[in-house]
Amino acid sequence: MIRGGIGGGNTQTGIHFEGIVDIVTYLQNDVEGYSCIQKSLNSKRQSMGFDIYYNGQLVAESFKKHELYRYLDYIGVDWKNILSKRLLPDDAIYVINNNVVFIIEVKYQEVGGSVDEKLQTCGFKLNQYRRLFAPLNHNVEYIYILNDWFRKREYQDTLDYIISMNCKYYFEYLPLYEIGLPVPDEQ
Repeated sequence: MIRGGIGGGNTQTGIHFEGIVDIVTYLQNDVEGYSCIQKSLNSKRQSMGFDIYYNGQLVAESFKKHELYRYLDYIGVDWKNILSKRLLPDDAIYVINNNVVFIIEVKYQEVGGSVDEKLQTCGFKLNQYRRLFAPLNHNVEYIYILNDWFRKREYQDTLDYIISMNCKYYFEYLPLYEIGLPVPDEQ
């Protein structure tokens, strides 16, 4: 699916977000060739995210919310001296091949509410995440996955603003190629 477009067809080429789907669960259960292995701190068994493999080769790492900060602490990034407050991503996916961390935020709405304003914070959050990943020399991109509620005309200015802040959005679907993950051959 392209930004502002209509849905993609093959489940092997992207992640569908009817409701809220966990990227790791989707990859390991629904996409041929992918496997995911949880990383944890030895002493406390707290999750530090997942290593994502495609055909046995490490291609990415995924971190949800607090997992990201456990991982940063583990590798010696003193995030407390970079940010004054944690940002908790729905998912942060570091794609090794292109050295990019994709911050994925899933926004699902069925009635008007506070999510409307949250969409307008992407520029600030992108800047904060860029600061956070600067010590690792990683590039950062910020992507919203939105449900069809946000296709309404009343959101057009907000969607235009997201693009103007160098962020992206997709409706219900995130193509794997968009974040640099391998796409299985279609049979």
